[in-house]
Amino acid sequence: MQITSTQNPRIKALLQLQQKSSYRREQQLFVVEGRRELMHCLSRGYRAETIFICPDILKAETEYDSLMKALPSCTTLDVSPNVYDRIAYRGGTEGVMAVMHMKEHGADILPAIGASLCHPPLYIVLEGVEKPGNLGAILRSADAAGADAVIVCDPLTDLYNPNLIRASLGGIFSVPTVACTGTECIRYLKQSGIRILTAQLQDSSLYYDTDMTVPTAIVMGTEATGLTQQWRDAADAHIRIPMLGILDSLNVSVSAAILMYEAVRQRENKL
Repeated sequence: MQITSTQNPRIKALLQLQQKSSYRREQQLFVVEGRRELMHCLSRGYRAETIFICPDILKAETEYDSLMKALPSCTTLDVSPNVYDRIAYRGGTEGVMAVMHMKEHGADILPAIGASLCHPPLYIVLEGVEKPGNLGAILRSADAAGADAVIVCDPLTDLYNPNLIRASLGGIFSVPTVACTGTECIRYLKQSGIRILTAQLQDSSLYYDTDMTVPTAIVMGTEATGLTQQWRDAADAHIRIPMLGILDSLNVSVSAAILMYEAVRQRENKL
């Protein structure tokens, strides 16, 4: 049977999950949209609760049967094109959307991440980053650069915000992501012997003159306020990107990508 009304209780619940972070936290569920993002999500061990399929759209872009074979055994519901148009967060997502169970992202998963590595860790630490698009872009870069985790301290945005998932292109699923307090993060990094590099303009060295081949955490704050004193005091070194124009800062996602790839460059040159 196909769902043809946007007043269907399951459709209403899905829309609430998309729109309200409080409802996502309460239900411990989130929405992922698009075939690529869904497959990334499933491949990383996330469990599907319900999958919504619009066969009319799927048949225009991919094989319906092949997708159905790839999906796990869970509740799968067909929806009409008008219903899918109502629930789709963006266009061009191949007619598939899923409600997924959240995973644990607290500080207690950090030791397991560290124990799984056979190389010096590279962590990206973000303090107070509030724009989902920025965080999503950083996760996308972190995946590309092979960062071992992104640690979001004192988060001001929901890790399962639809804008974040979209901007990360599934990076939120492929990169271990932790949400914790700054105090918890600093304690873990210090106890684990991971060098803390804070990105800041004051009292800093050029980033390419700083050793990133050792266990490293690159710490970044918001463009508006930078890092709090807690992180400045905890740092083993302060680093900066040279600004040669009249502006004094880059978008945080651009800065993060530059610094991550410097770590990649140094580590590859050391091999």
